[in-house]
Amino acid sequence: MTFGPSPTARRRRLAAELRELRIAANMSGEQAAERLEWSTSKLSRIENARIAISPGDVRELLALYDIEDRSTCDVLVTLAREARKKGWWHTYGDVLLQGFDVYVGLEAEASALWIYEQQFIPGLLQTEDYTRALFQTAANRNSPEEIERRVTVRMARRELLTRSPDPLELWAVLDEAALRRQVGGPEVMAQQNRHLLEASALPNVTLQVMPFNIGAHPGMAGAFSVLGFPEPTDPEIVYFENQTSGIVVEDPNQIRRYRLIFDHLMAAAVSPDASVSLIAALRDQTG
Repeated sequence: MTFGPSPTARRRRLAAELRELRIAANMSGEQAAERLEWSTSKLSRIENARIAISPGDVRELLALYDIEDRSTCDVLVTLAREARKKGWWHTYGDVLLQGFDVYVGLEAEASALWIYEQQFIPGLLQTEDYTRALFQTAANRNSPEEIERRVTVRMARRELLTRSPDPLELWAVLDEAALRRQVGGPEVMAQQNRHLLEASALPNVTLQVMPFNIGAHPGMAGAFSVLGFPEPTDPEIVYFENQTSGIVVEDPNQIRRYRLIFDHLMAAAVSPDASVSLIAALRDQTG
């Protein structure tokens, strides 16, 4: 798969740029929308990257904000055009969890990812056999063909950890239960544990284990991911899933709360070195 800037990431970047230009023009959202005879909600959805914007609408906004620099105009119009394209994962939209296509686009553009997982190994760290075993036990009973399509997507996402020149920085805190749960049986788990050890050797991957003997801790309410992006104007987001859909959280207060929770999880979990030793011991137990 090719992991250039995703359409979702381009839309977020364009939204941030247009919002900054409006603010620099000393114009409120209501004023801008009124001048263009748009609804305020339309402009709000554009500036929050909820919807794609057409190149023509970008030109209207740039004219409203008195942006005459040809280079700036060309870049933003091009961004609008490219943001309307679909990423490679949309080919697999029929087998993806509702809302997960949005997450995959954000993940592809992220520079850093902090994950807390309770029940299973995070997707970016799974082996093919482990992934297949998970999907084979899913309650929605996908067909063999659908399962293989879902496996293909997950394996493609793993390339983010080894992409060049800027691999994704991953810090994962795993509950001990995720390591001990026998997904696919002993052979699959032995292979999975070996893969975790290989991944932990990458300079951009840090693993920590939350052992059973820690007792109660701040992450017990559920698994979540926090994504960070290279652009300073592109705020972090939080993502988590339930049985039927994926949820993206962009509220700054909630994001700060989840980052604080993750900081507490890192402090409570055993060190990265001790975590690697624990995973190695489990590998030896499973063969």
